[in-house]
Amino acid sequence: MQTHAQRLAQSLTLPCGAVLPNRLAKSAMSEAMATMDNRVTPELIHLYDAWAKGGIGLSITGNIMVDRRALGEPGNVVIEDDRDLSQLKLWAQAGRRHNSATWVQLNHPGKQSPRGLNKQNLSPSAVPFNPDMRAFFDTPKAMTEEDIQDVIARFGRAAGIVKAAGFDGVQIHGAHGYLVSQFLSPKHNIRTDDWGGSPQKRRRFVLAVYEAMRAAVGPEFPIGIKLNSADFQRGGFTEEESLATIEALSAAGIDMIEISGGTYEAPAMAGLRQKDSSKAREAYFLEFAEKVRQQVSTPLMVTGGFRSLSGMGDALASGAMDLVGLARPLAIEPDAPKRLLAGVETRYRVKQLSTGIKPIDRMGLLEVVWYTRQLRRIGRGKLPKPNESALLAMLGYVSGNVRGTLRTRRLRATA
Repeated sequence: MQTHAQRLAQSLTLPCGAVLPNRLAKSAMSEAMATMDNRVTPELIHLYDAWAKGGIGLSITGNIMVDRRALGEPGNVVIEDDRDLSQLKLWAQAGRRHNSATWVQLNHPGKQSPRGLNKQNLSPSAVPFNPDMRAFFDTPKAMTEEDIQDVIARFGRAAGIVKAAGFDGVQIHGAHGYLVSQFLSPKHNIRTDDWGGSPQKRRRFVLAVYEAMRAAVGPEFPIGIKLNSADFQRGGFTEEESLATIEALSAAGIDMIEISGGTYEAPAMAGLRQKDSSKAREAYFLEFAEKVRQQVSTPLMVTGGFRSLSGMGDALASGAMDLVGLARPLAIEPDAPKRLLAGVETRYRVKQLSTGIKPIDRMGLLEVVWYTRQLRRIGRGKLPKPNESALLAMLGYVSGNVRGTLRTRRLRATA
């Protein structure tokens, strides 16, 4: 009988033929560590080198945008063309060291971008955020047919550049309330044309994005997607629609599906709304993965909640999933994979963050902010601070975001 560590150490062959060296994968986190004109920095390269040294099988980068006019936050890397190919190559080389694979996550924020950062935010429909979020996010402009075709083409073009830079694969961000997720959700997509009005039409966009990317990279280059199991919002994307979307993507030939859930308005991915049964099994979305496994054989990655060696090993042994997705644990312990693969528990356990201010604590943004600060420490060659104050981190974010937004807007004004 295999030990938990032996299960984690097994390689995985994807449908396209690519092989991942083990079953531990770093899920995308938003690093926001680019220059103010959205280029790769030495800190990003150092960060991914640290994870590669730490023994991770697959690293997926966070929030690489496909349009400079549509940032999710200040400091996003943007891939529109090959102007930064040399730096992208250095990033890919760092992430691939020590037999680790690195994929680039491509994203468009849609309306989920801080107020004032972009000249105008786009979304399938001009649906505002919930009242408690409107102070942070503007109501978007509904996309035209031209807008839609432009974004689809941008995903394809960016995927081709990712391959040319030497990365090992690419992932579509179709979760957490960003643009692809907005198209899938009947709460955010109230269109009545060919891009909305029914589940089949709402998933046309993600399938078109996948087809454009596949045309750019060919059949042997891995393409994955991060997809919500559900939005956890009334009137939003449901498990039934997610299953149907997964079946369609699997039939189209996608190589890996990462299961997550929630949005900034309902941050299930942060573990704030999980059932006791999910917490007991550690993996937030394992029950949904079991339903998916009954329908498709495409490799599945489950992210969210994994903390212990036994929780990871048992989840793999169940057969419901193929890759253990880790995010927050790697922000406070970048070499955790080496310990897990050796059969040793991680040094630190992820804790629920709290500022003591309930409206802030309920936002998924707090998790993003605190862990991004840890990533920046690693990128600068420092150790993470597992016990850093959540309130101080949030105050630092607000101050830095204001400065970053102003700098970004000034750069655009002079460009």
